[in-house]
Amino acid sequence: MEPRIPFLEVSDAIILSGAENLYWCMQCGLCTGTCPYRLVTGEASEEFNVRKVQRMGQLGLEGFESENCLFACTTCRACVDVCPRGVDIIGNIRGMRRMLAEVGSIPPSLKPIAGSLHAQGNPWSGPRDKRTEWIKDAPVPTFSADTEYFLFVCCTSCFDVRSQRIARSVAKALQAAGVSFGIIGNEESCCGEAIRKVGDEELFSKLAQSNIELFNGKGVKKIIVTSPHCLFTFKNEYPEFGGEYEVCHYTEILSQAVKDGKISFSGDAVGALAMHDPCYLGRHSGLYDPPRELMSALPGAEVKELSRNRNKSVCCQGGGGRVWMETRAGERFAELRINEALDAGAKTLVTACPYCITMLEDSCNVLGKGDQLAVKDLSEVVAEHL
Repeated sequence: MEPRIPFLEVSDAIILSGAENLYWCMQCGLCTGTCPYRLVTGEASEEFNVRKVQRMGQLGLEGFESENCLFACTTCRACVDVCPRGVDIIGNIRGMRRMLAEVGSIPPSLKPIAGSLHAQGNPWSGPRDKRTEWIKDAPVPTFSADTEYFLFVCCTSCFDVRSQRIARSVAKALQAAGVSFGIIGNEESCCGEAIRKVGDEELFSKLAQSNIELFNGKGVKKIIVTSPHCLFTFKNEYPEFGGEYEVCHYTEILSQAVKDGKISFSGDAVGALAMHDPCYLGRHSGLYDPPRELMSALPGAEVKELSRNRNKSVCCQGGGGRVWMETRAGERFAELRINEALDAGAKTLVTACPYCITMLEDSCNVLGKGDQLAVKDLSEVVAEHL
């Protein structure tokens, strides 16, 4: 093996890009052992080793830049939760990505995403003036000074036809619960969560500042989100830009409405259903009970638990920008979840995240299990039983 020469100028640049505790890592390897890539085979599993990536960053060595190495990380937080030194591993990964993004070296598959965010304010190449087409004929109110909550619909549920059903279901359930809410509309931009995880800090700042100016101008104080990724970003990252809001995921609002007797359900028995805990709802935000409380309130619900649930849940593989990158069949985390749901005896696998729906439903179809298992957002099941 040829000796490799460290370039400390590179490691210094990584730290300046946000990897502030890069040198805290003592190379114990617990992160690698916990990473869901150890559960699958394939190119990314072979190339991506989170311990090794951090060591390469510490030494300033090249070779971590590829889509299947540094950009394989889904930012699921499983590694962070077991790190004995409390290293902000996601922050280190983001810092390394940011250094590359500043010189235009993000993977080719992500460049159209960045371009669409610049031009249209969303990552789906959808025209800005069609952001609210998900509404169709649904009577969704517009946010005004007298409205309590601003409903922010994730870009995925604004432009992806399958995911639009989630947005309509959330709106229907909120109305049934008597919640005072409204949308702003085409002026809204992406929350910027994914592009920040990809490393484009400048674009994230642009999106965040645009939204904060819009929200503050409209008098927004409280926000309901359809995506856990938006929840995390508004709650934890917008405050540094001056955006201070009370932010809730829709499952929090609806589960409280059930407790308060403001909403009830009817119809045929739901049957056996299991919850896939989204990383950004669970590990990142600590919200495990609200979706389960909603599930338990549904008629005839037989709630099952996957073998790996709550803080041990396996990532769907859509975070950190991976939802826009191709992962071959047989190498997908979501396939593990489909099989776990079937093993648990579930007939419906529910989740509460647009990215998870995309990844899980695709894997269910690829595995040919669609006749045995339905994949739905929890809001859809709720709306079906109002």
